[in-house]
Amino acid sequence: MKLITAVIQPHALERVTDSLREHGVRGLTITEVVGSGSQGGHTEVYRGAEYRIDTIPKIKLETLIDDVDELRVIDWIVAAARSGNIGDGKVWSTDVGTVVRVRTGEVGVAAL
Repeated sequence: MKLITAVIQPHALERVTDSLREHGVRGLTITEVVGSGSQGGHTEVYRGAEYRIDTIPKIKLETLIDDVDELRVIDWIVAAARSGNIGDGKVWSTDVGTVVRVRTGEVGVAAL
């Protein structure tokens, strides 16, 4: 099993979740996060004073999937989140050892 993690622009969330649901991906965890990367921060002016904001708001999306779906799910996320501009985000996968559905006790792929 794989944990697919994507950090994307907030405005891309609806497109990404719609794409995943259309392809049958269930069980998403969505978190509002802030961070910095190649996009860097930006400068804003508040009441005449200029200040630098080093972190940018992003959305972190996570889903557990079967190994055979790894590349397809990543492709769907990338296609839906890509604007072609710096700061579109990152997607990565991580190996998952064991998954248990708490309600039923199902283990492995059955727990997804």
